[in-house]
This record gives sequence, structure tokens and C-alpha cells, in this order.
Amino acid sequence: MIILASGSPRRKELLEQIGASFKVLVSEASEESSDLLEPEELVRINAVAKAKAVASEHPDSLVLGADTVVSLDGHTYGKPCDAEEACRMLETFSGRTHQVSTGIAFAVKGKIYTDVVTTKVTFGPMSKAEISRYVETGEPLDKAGAYAVQGIAARFIEKIDGSYSNVVGLPLHAVTQLARKAGVDLYDNHGEGFTD
Repeated sequence: MIILASGSPRRKELLEQIGASFKVLVSEASEESSDLLEPEELVRINAVAKAKAVASEHPDSLVLGADTVVSLDGHTYGKPCDAEEACRMLETFSGRTHQVSTGIAFAVKGKIYTDVVTTKVTFGPMSKAEISRYVETGEPLDKAGAYAVQGIAARFIEKIDGSYSNVVGLPLHAVTQLARKAGVDLYDNHGEGFTD
């Protein structure tokens, strides 16, 4: 059984979707947020920090950390602090293609295994009124980039190039491949969680 070092309901749902055996312990690691770092490096650093923070308290466990950011024109977008910022983010994305990058990290017996997946998402043009109505639903307020691809925002998305589950919050194929590389059994409910 692994530990998911994240309080994200989306990541929990995604791991449940593939039948993984896990429990959730939210990481208290502080997250970096800097436009001085490339998005891929930023999410890798944050994913490792989250995994290490939980692994330090549970050294015999297999810990999965993850971090997601949205980027466009050299700027990274995390969760909006309020409705106004959510509107600004969505206005920036309207009619354009942005990137969603997720870093994943397994902490296993003192070793760290990492990967980063980036997906391109194209939004169709959105009017200010459409954006305001969407933000009023409250859906964007706890999401990186101020939208949920699996929710109401699906109506705005013209095209996705890459992993869909990555845009939701956890690239499932990459997690499965990284687990294999790290010798982690995602489906071991009783043993130590290591593959043979």
C-alpha cells in the first residue's frame, strides 16, 4: 500500500479509478512558486518535497508526491487566491493554448524516482460574461489554472494534446510506469508494496 502525499480529491479519485491500493496523508511541505524556474522543474521540486516530507515521518512506506501547474508565456499559474484572479487567469487562456505540467515523485527506501508530464490544452474563445458565470459556480477556486477539465469547464476546451488525467491532476500512465521503475506495487493491499 502506498501513501498519497496530497489532499487533492482529484488525485485520490484518479488512483481509485485504476484500483490502486493507497491511503492519503497530506504533506505539509511548503511549495515553491517562481517564474524563475521552468514549469517542469518547479513541479518536480514540489513533488519531491511533498514525498520527502511524508516519507520522513513514515520511512518504511512508499510515498507518492505530486504537483501541478499551468503555464503560458513564461508565467506559471497555481490556484487562484480569489474570484477576481480566477477571472483574470481564464481571460488569459481564452482562445489560446496553455500547458499543464505535473511532477510526480516516489520516495522508496531513501531513494527518489521522478517524472514530469506536460499536456497542451486549447481553450476556445470565452466572453467575460461566460467566464464570470463559470467563476460564480465556485469550481475554479481550488484548481490550478482556475478550471476543472472534468467539470463545467469542459465546455470551453477545444482540444487536449497529451494525457487527460494529467490535466485532472495525476498522469496515470506515467505514475504506473514510474511505480514499475521504482519497484512499487500499486495494487498490493497486504504486503509491503514492493514488486518482486
